[in-house]
Amino acid sequence: MCLSVSKDVSPSYILKENETRLLEEIEAYLDTAYPEESKLVKERFRCLQGLGEAISQYPSVRTVEILRGKQRNEESLIKALSHFTYPSHLFHIPTRVIAMRSFLVAKFHAFSLLSLLVQDIDTFYAPLRSILLSVICILMAEEVYFACLEDPAFSQDSKIELANDLIALWDYGKDPQAIRHLPALESLWTVRDEAPPSFGTMEGSSELIRLSMDMGEQWQNFLVSETSQNETKWALEEFLFGLSYEEIRNVRSWLVRFGITAVGRDEVRSYVGGRPAYGMVKNADPRAVYDFYVERRDAAIFRKRISAPGPKRTLEEIYLKHLIAGDHTKAPG
Repeated sequence: MCLSVSKDVSPSYILKENETRLLEEIEAYLDTAYPEESKLVKERFRCLQGLGEAISQYPSVRTVEILRGKQRNEESLIKALSHFTYPSHLFHIPTRVIAMRSFLVAKFHAFSLLSLLVQDIDTFYAPLRSILLSVICILMAEEVYFACLEDPAFSQDSKIELANDLIALWDYGKDPQAIRHLPALESLWTVRDEAPPSFGTMEGSSELIRLSMDMGEQWQNFLVSETSQNETKWALEEFLFGLSYEEIRNVRSWLVRFGITAVGRDEVRSYVGGRPAYGMVKNADPRAVYDFYVERRDAAIFRKRISAPGPKRTLEEIYLKHLIAGDHTKAPG
């Protein structure tokens, strides 16, 4: 069983060469050890291939079409994306894009099935988890870009750049040559996934050091230029601790009130009380990384709506704006 193979740059509904090779290796193992489970896997990926083939029948988002004398093309889509708000995007983007998102979700579930069947074999499980996280990053990146398109703090020129990158994301998924800032965002999510918070004094120093050790120059520049802003600092703390702005304030007030110098991971939830605002990011399930972003984004939107204190944007949105501003600074005048 083998889906269509692609090289480095390929549509998002086609498996990459390394993904197909891994699938073939796991199927060969299951054929020998667990033939019934192998049949299930082959059927699941046959369905995934059928979905990919159906998506390929829809025209590319870059295709030029003439309808009743009016031209619809990539430029008109970019213009539309840069003007409408996030909740209204569903019926404004091409069918192929919606179908592609369905393919990514189906791909996630198909590879999740594989990871469940070979979770005790590290040579299979580790690359499978990398594939799953990659799918999550593509879907999260789309969410971040839409959130930024909604943000009035972004100039119209920046929104056009965002829309351009979003179209590239829809066409080719995780291709760093097409989507300039996706590698930076993906690095942020990957490092956070691998570095759970330790809390301690709730200052965030150790978490930030561990995070920054594996990040590049772009991240260092971001910290130097942006973390003096309260919103950036608050959004960064949410990202580092996995707690909401309100919970962080609550935990810190308890530490001061009772003269506690440090708090452990198992203790911190008891200081929050009730149901925590954000689910714990667990290494075993890449979906938790996506959930964590969505929960922070929704909390930021709610604070903005009721004018409550705390971050009105996620760290990812603030970071992406910094990256785009850096592009403008480096651009020749």
